[in-house]
Amino acid sequence: MAHQDGKDGADPRPDVRAQIRGADIGQAMEGEHDIETASLEQAVFWRDTYREILAMEESVMARVVELMAAQSVTARREVELSNVPVIAAQVERFRSRLGYWETRLLRLQAPT
Repeated sequence: MAHQDGKDGADPRPDVRAQIRGADIGQAMEGEHDIETASLEQAVFWRDTYREILAMEESVMARVVELMAAQSVTARREVELSNVPVIAAQVERFRSRLGYWETRLLRLQAPT
């Protein structure tokens, strides 16, 4: 029986696809405008959207770390290996995308 990890030509499992997507800094969200051609209104919208998601992801990470303190060594180690890297990658992706949109806003707001 083949694993659904994409290595045998099959689509990866949904959790694997989500992990790959979450770690891809260049991955835009569905419906996200092209940063280089986005209007001021679009840039504000996407900046605010990424701020909102980043705040949530940072809260998730903080809560996971808090919960880990009460776990057994074995459980904590598995969370460190499995959950924390995925959340950290998502935080980095959203932080990077936010930076792109903040830079776009600065360019749009700069005097010409």
